[in-house]
Amino acid sequence: MPVAEGKIFSFEDEKSIKSGFLETIDYSGNPQKIKYETDEFSAVCPFSGLPDIAKVEIDYIPDKKIVELKSLKYYFMSYRNVGIYQEAVTDRIYKDLYNVLSPEYLSVKTVYKVRGGILATCIMDSDTVK
Repeated sequence: MPVAEGKIFSFEDEKSIKSGFLETIDYSGNPQKIKYETDEFSAVCPFSGLPDIAKVEIDYIPDKKIVELKSLKYYFMSYRNVGIYQEAVTDRIYKDLYNVLSPEYLSVKTVYKVRGGILATCIMDSDTVK
């Protein structure tokens, strides 16, 4: 655990991420691209113990299911006290959404607030994930 001036910051591990919060709704409409965005995502850097704040963008083309938005919000909230690297967040969100939706196409993009002068953006999509 990171230590700063004699104080210990504690955080949870990835087992605390609640992928079971994700609920779906049956979808039978025409193909369409759906986009969800939030700039209220947060997790904890496991190296420094400081918060990582990001904008999350999800684009997908549903097959037979869409994600219920309140469940997505609660799923994101389950990351709040989790120590997880930025790249692992993007990977985990992608895998969890893909597992519940089985979409025709999925893209997850995380854009983190600048830290130390570095802007970090991570992207996973159906075109690059095998």
